[in-house]
Amino acid sequence: MNDLTIRAVRTTLLRMPWANDPWMKGHALGPMRELVVVELETASGITGMGYLHLLTLPLQRTIACCIEEAMAPQVIGRSATEVEGIWQDLWRMTVTGGRGGVTMMAQSAIDIALWDILGKSAGLPLHRLWGHVRSEIPVYGSGCFRGALGEGMAAKAGHFADAGYKAIKMQAAHIGDWRQDVRNLRLVRDTVGPDVEIMIDINMGWTADQAIIAGRAFQDYDPYWIEEPVLPDDYAGYLRCAEALTTRVVGGETHFGRADLKPFLQNPRLPILQPDPMRGGLTELRKIATVAETWGMTIAPHLFPELNVHLLASIPNAAWAEQMGLLDDLWVEHPRIEAGMIHAPETPGHGLAFKPEVLLDFALA
Repeated sequence: MNDLTIRAVRTTLLRMPWANDPWMKGHALGPMRELVVVELETASGITGMGYLHLLTLPLQRTIACCIEEAMAPQVIGRSATEVEGIWQDLWRMTVTGGRGGVTMMAQSAIDIALWDILGKSAGLPLHRLWGHVRSEIPVYGSGCFRGALGEGMAAKAGHFADAGYKAIKMQAAHIGDWRQDVRNLRLVRDTVGPDVEIMIDINMGWTADQAIIAGRAFQDYDPYWIEEPVLPDDYAGYLRCAEALTTRVVGGETHFGRADLKPFLQNPRLPILQPDPMRGGLTELRKIATVAETWGMTIAPHLFPELNVHLLASIPNAAWAEQMGLLDDLWVEHPRIEAGMIHAPETPGHGLAFKPEVLLDFALA
């Protein structure tokens, strides 16, 4: 029996340029990639790793400080098997100043690392530790960025379709004219043909009224879903969009945990939820998936397919994984993607490790 008492918590900040990938043209994710990496070392020598990719959030040092000052002292000396107890204690101790945001992101990295330890200790990948359902999950090609303009989005969509993806995601809104978004969608549909699904990400760019007007025009080009049409707290706006449009309305990536998603779970008008593992950890994602299944809702988690593949392979209501390729060049191994499917790895834990040169060359002092 491994001694899984946590004896050390280490936090590393990484800042590095984007991979030299021509298909990243037009993104608005900032000049550099910024990550927070947390390692939990146990008495038996097993180390679990959790990470946060902050995208456009300039909060690296703030989250690291939260982990080091508030959370590490509450974790050291406890068994890594206390995943639920640790999650609850970290949430409760920060509830008066957190309930989301920095504190929940900090505890999410710890939660991911704890599950990595348990999988490694058991010799099982997380999807088998949790109860395996499937080995392959449909994956869509994401990142047809609005900054690449209509022609650029169409070209990238065609690139994904040529690679065997059965679905792609393009961006809309934030350009000032929804009619141009309709023209962009038409370009993408003409490029990929009738048999490739097209998701549309609004990135919270519209009011409900704007989303309904544009969404009705989109319907001529058979979009699969309209994602995050309004700001996350505009639950009424979400429901108005869902009631007014025949296209699926989806969301959830900017919400923190079950509590933030409760209005959607109480009014299951969104057929697909997109929770983010950086906003609650793997523990919370599994609970969201279970409650969603109760109401006939499926799960297509936000980004991080290398991590989310374990959730999707272990739940009955998995819908899609999202592949944008933001971190693919950083891993020693990445789950295999081919013919529009991502394959669940069989490496113990989550199976992820940063290349040694990444940790050596891009760690901040």
